[in-house]
Amino acid sequence: MPGFELFGEEERKELNDVMETGILMRYGFDGPRKGIWKSIELEKEIANRCGCKHVQLTSSGTSALTTALAALNIGAGDEVIMPSFTFVASFEAVLSVGAVPVIVDVDDTLTLDPSAVRAAITPKTKCVMPVHMCGSMAEMDALKQICDERNLILLEDACQSLGATYKGKALGTIGHAGTFSFDFVKTVTCAEGGAVITNNEEVYTKCDGYTDHGHDHKGVDRGADLHPFLGYNFRISELHAAVGLAQIRKLDTFLSIQRKNHTALKKMLSQIPEISFRRIPDEAGDSCTFLSWFLPTEELTRAVVAEMKAQNIIAGNMYWFDNNWHYIRGWSHLKNAAALNNLTDPQKNALLKLQTTSFAASDAIISRCVSTLINLSWTEEQLKDKGTKMLAAIKKVLQEELVAPARL
Repeated sequence: MPGFELFGEEERKELNDVMETGILMRYGFDGPRKGIWKSIELEKEIANRCGCKHVQLTSSGTSALTTALAALNIGAGDEVIMPSFTFVASFEAVLSVGAVPVIVDVDDTLTLDPSAVRAAITPKTKCVMPVHMCGSMAEMDALKQICDERNLILLEDACQSLGATYKGKALGTIGHAGTFSFDFVKTVTCAEGGAVITNNEEVYTKCDGYTDHGHDHKGVDRGADLHPFLGYNFRISELHAAVGLAQIRKLDTFLSIQRKNHTALKKMLSQIPEISFRRIPDEAGDSCTFLSWFLPTEELTRAVVAEMKAQNIIAGNMYWFDNNWHYIRGWSHLKNAAALNNLTDPQKNALLKLQTTSFAASDAIISRCVSTLINLSWTEEQLKDKGTKMLAAIKKVLQEELVAPARL
């Protein structure tokens, strides 16, 4: 990860196919495009890869989430339970359809804690939205059981976990719908792009229209399409889809490299007894985009991060606790309900309540966590060098910690 590390002739070939026709839009212009339909090809490839019936490409992972929420009839006043550790797009999409994000704790999987989900359910809860962070999965059996018991929608935000599986099923196919992102730093990248996947034909049909201004796409003349409902312009372009088509065909190669490098780095860090690792509900299904590891305390973790910065080896090591994109501690704009458009009263009230809500359970986990990005382009020497330098920095901090009390 990310897929741009292995851009090559395959991407250029697919792009040239589009440029030779001059038709960059995914719909219409049937004659001039000469049978070149990269978006349709990519949707078929994703469906085959994930073992699902329907795929709708979108302009981004954010628009994919928004589309899925709308197609699942989630809107004004509905509560959507989601984790405290995610990307800001997750709650942005919920707010965009008028729904209320209900943020709850994560556990040592770095994903939704099922017990926290149960405790957060109210009569207004309509959806549970696990986010499969950093390439691995949530406790899907437990979450699905909760949703089945309470008749709730299960929407998987799998934007960071294309290629990962849970008990043999592709992430995104276990709930009512799932979403992917193909932005520039994802395992499969289109530069910008996303997808909704589902086995429900009605949900798919709604996604298809919603992403293109409500067009029903039933006629041969797009200009004469009917509009059975309102929609938006969340279309992907043929250029973006062309890049994605080449990338999805390389996914097995990406996963193989990630898993090899992940295994090697984990073996190196396992030499340090004080390090523990993220719990993965199905280790065989991990896409291995990150190796997430823990130290015993926040203080030790901060000291290690500081030492890696001092040694200029921090690149690719994410300390999420101080990250304002991915962890609730840094989402001041959300807690202050700082929107340009007017939010509904239920939305405002829920967001302002976050200012005084404790996420102590999440803090205890995320404050001790570092996630190391697994690169596709590492040589064996580079991987060994990175691991050796990380080990040295961690051991230095731990040694200093042992010596410090003796000086008192």
